[in-house]
Amino acid sequence: MADPTDVVRDLLFNHVSSPSLKHIRNGFVVSRLAAEIVAKLNQNNTAWLKWNPERERLVIAAAPCWVPIPALAEHLNAMPGPHLTRTDVAERMRDFQERDRADYPKEDLRASCEALFAREAAEGTELPAIIGALQEHIEQEWRRLQTEREARYRAILEAERVALERRFLAGADCKWTPLSGSKELFCRMNGRAYRLSPIGPGRFELNRINEPADPGVFIGQYKQRRDATKALSVVAYSAEL
Repeated sequence: MADPTDVVRDLLFNHVSSPSLKHIRNGFVVSRLAAEIVAKLNQNNTAWLKWNPERERLVIAAAPCWVPIPALAEHLNAMPGPHLTRTDVAERMRDFQERDRADYPKEDLRASCEALFAREAAEGTELPAIIGALQEHIEQEWRRLQTEREARYRAILEAERVALERRFLAGADCKWTPLSGSKELFCRMNGRAYRLSPIGPGRFELNRINEPADPGVFIGQYKQRRDATKALSVVAYSAEL
């Protein structure tokens, strides 16, 4: 039996020998490499008697891609090895997923994956090629969805910032907010306005103000914003300065 270290080293050398840095860093390629390493190390594991490394690699690759189990079972049965039922395939995939050797499919991508699979299968594309196309599709779509979610999150944060700024300018109590992108923060508590200004690394100066540009009345210096906020919970309800 080959030494496990030699097996892993050979697989890693083969992976990094690719001339494409993009290919080496590709998440799905790395996932397949990880699956291949585990399969090689566990190839003498007899818990699943019908499975060989080639079959396992295909199931691991197909797991996040919404590949129909009947189609996957049909292709696996064309490969060397004992006959597999659909239950064999579904449960082997579930075992890989539960042991973090394969990814679960993302519900957000189900419809587009199923549509792509149907188109490619209708054209006669071989299953491993369809799985490869699905992996590329998932990577691109997931990146797009992440970008859209981040854009929506930024839009929500900006809307909240604008709402806070408007509350402050309207004279309503509000928590800390910048005005027009300034580094200084402003808040209003108990009808009184305050400005928190950074004055150096880890230092903030708190002033009571009437208008944003006022020099203000000095209240104190603090290491963190939360320290200033804690001080305001007392100062704002004390007698007028």
